[in-house]
Amino acid sequence: MTDSIMSKAATMEIPINGNGDTGTLPEDDSLEQAAKLQWSLDEKVGSSRGTRDLQQVMVSGPNLNETSIVSGGYGGTAEGIIPTSSIKGPAIRYNAEFNKRIPVTGLGPNMHHSSSSSSMSADQTTRGVAVEKLETVKKWGLNTYKCTKQMISERFGRGSRTVDLELEAQIEVLRDTKRKYESVLRLARALTNHFYNMVQTQHALGDTFAELSQKSPELRDEFGYNAETQKLLCKNGETLLGAINFFVSSINTLVNKTMEDTLMTIKMYENARLEFDAYRSDLEELSLGPRDALAMARIDAAQEQHQLHKEKYERLRSDVIIKLKFLEENKVKVMHKQLLLFHNAISAYFAGNQQQLEQTLKQFNIKLKPPGADKPSWLEEQ
Repeated sequence: MTDSIMSKAATMEIPINGNGDTGTLPEDDSLEQAAKLQWSLDEKVGSSRGTRDLQQVMVSGPNLNETSIVSGGYGGTAEGIIPTSSIKGPAIRYNAEFNKRIPVTGLGPNMHHSSSSSSMSADQTTRGVAVEKLETVKKWGLNTYKCTKQMISERFGRGSRTVDLELEAQIEVLRDTKRKYESVLRLARALTNHFYNMVQTQHALGDTFAELSQKSPELRDEFGYNAETQKLLCKNGETLLGAINFFVSSINTLVNKTMEDTLMTIKMYENARLEFDAYRSDLEELSLGPRDALAMARIDAAQEQHQLHKEKYERLRSDVIIKLKFLEENKVKVMHKQLLLFHNAISAYFAGNQQQLEQTLKQFNIKLKPPGADKPSWLEEQ
């Protein structure tokens, strides 16, 4: 009886609407009785058997890619069978609890192909950067080796070097001048510091005399005269300090900026000269060797490098000559003005000629800072 009912239920057609949901079935008591009977039979099966059957189904279950969707009734023709492997687009899984279809996102073949292409391009870019860095290091190492070899050969008297006697004499004069000007700058700064301390002492001494003139009636006039004298000397000393500070600032600019810039160009010129001699010696050595095809290729490459470094050497040599000429003209102009300022200011101060001292500062457009200008404000101190 049970088999007949189950066979009847199996042969019934389940209609499917357009959305994939089952349609409303007509009420059938025999089908309901068969379902209840089957449920009671399943309850009597042991847990071990159920677990074993479940494992068997999971292992040997149907392949989802090979399953089909049947739109017609049982026993119908194969025209209504659509293999799921031919369906394109994202996969869909059903949520039994909410009876909804949920799309399953994943990486399709196009996304895998794009990611692999991007990774390959990134690898190629990284490889290209590494090769470029390797070539740069290789060139730097070869150039350093050649220059070191040339420098050692010159030091031990085994190699020849390019010499420009006139230019090297001018360079040596510049270096000696810079050393002497640095000495002048150092002494001028020492004079400024000592004179500043003296002015501060005169200022304190004048304040003390003025205070004593108020507290000593019998020596009021004497303390008053000395207080006025010290204040006048302090004022003139501050004026002289302004002139000396301007002198020190101008000498510092000349020595540590103008001359230093020219010496940096000279250093680049000397390095270019060393490289030029190194590649020249390399070309001479290759020229004395065999003349086969490989040697001729090396000679051509060495000739090209020699020409490049020769042009660089001549260009820097021309730059050094021009800078030395302009430096000499600028040095004469600056020192003429600064030496005249220093002489007039010192002479006017020690002669006690306050008017001439102030006129000297106006002549050179020197503006004195008001008292307390060097001291930071209360906002800056915060």
